[in-house]
Order: sequence, then C-alpha cells, then structure tokens
Amino acid sequence: MLSLPIVIGAVGVVLVVWGASVFNGLVGLRNRYRNAFAQIDVQLKRRYDLIPNLVETAKGYLRHEREALEAVVSARSRAVSASARAVSAPGEPQAMQELSGAESGLAGALGRLIAVAESYPDLKANETMRSLMEELTSTENRISFARQAFNDAVMSYNTAREQFPGSLVANATGFVEAQLFELAAPAVEREAPRVAFG
Repeated sequence: MLSLPIVIGAVGVVLVVWGASVFNGLVGLRNRYRNAFAQIDVQLKRRYDLIPNLVETAKGYLRHEREALEAVVSARSRAVSASARAVSAPGEPQAMQELSGAESGLAGALGRLIAVAESYPDLKANETMRSLMEELTSTENRISFARQAFNDAVMSYNTAREQFPGSLVANATGFVEAQLFELAAPAVEREAPRVAFG
C-alpha cells in the first residue's frame, strides 16, 4: 500500500504541473493579444504617415477650409501620442480608452475633411488625392481587420483568466483583465428615415 507522504507528493506534483500548464497558457494568450496589437500599430503608423500627404495635397485646393485641415493635423497628433502609450501597454484599460478616443476623433476629423474635399471638383479629380484616398481606405480596412483580431485575442485571454480553475492561477500570478480596442460611437442620435407618399 502507498504511504501517505508518497500520495501527498504525487498530488503536489500534479498540482504544480497543472498550475504551470495554466500559467503557460495564460502567458501564450497574453502574448497573442500583444502581437495582435502590434499588427494594429503597424496599420495605424501607415495611416499616420498618409495623413500629412493627404493634408498637403488638399491644402492648395482648400485655402478657405483651414479649420478642417488643422483639425486633422491636431487629431493626428493626439492619435500618435495615444498610440505610443498603447504600444507600451497593449490591453491596459486607460491606454486603450485613450487610443479609442483619439482614434474616434481622428476618424471624425478625416470624415469632415473628406466631406469638404468632395465639394471641390478639382480636388476630387486630382490623381494624387484619389490615390491617397484609395490608400487611406485600404489602410482603414486593414486597421479594422487587425482590430478585430486583437479583440478576439483579448476575449480569449480574458475568458481563460476568468474561468475556473484558471482564475485561481491568474489571480495568484497577477494576470489582469485586458481591454478591448473599441472605437467610441459618435454622439449622434440616429433617427429612422421617414417615408411619405405624396
């Protein structure tokens, strides 16, 4: 018959192996969402690099729309700063909220610039502007896909750290909840379109 010290030792070994396995799984999931954020960062930098070219191209045509151009430049600056903070702590709630707000502001400023540019036929017809707009649209799509991959990785990580028995290891070893990267919704109340037949 097995002695009590051997049974206790075997249970201890099983618990250590189980704990190490859960810990390593959490580390892997955390690294996966950090890598996913790195992919977002690549696309954000690409967009940040496109914006000055877009503004410079539009400047010659939009002399009377200085406010729209300055809003884009200012929003880009805030987004670059927020992105740098988020790169140093991907998934950290405050950094992700700052980035989300800055990105929403940049998207709004770019949207206003594009709307203003649409009212200038010469600018719309400019080959450089068209090329930059196509590249910006492509980059926006890439950012959207990268953001979805990041959010999926964060959700997997958060689920693993919250589920029992993984939560025991996560809480004991300092694995904190990661924040999703969601863009803030515009503060515009949407109304249903009204149809009237004359």
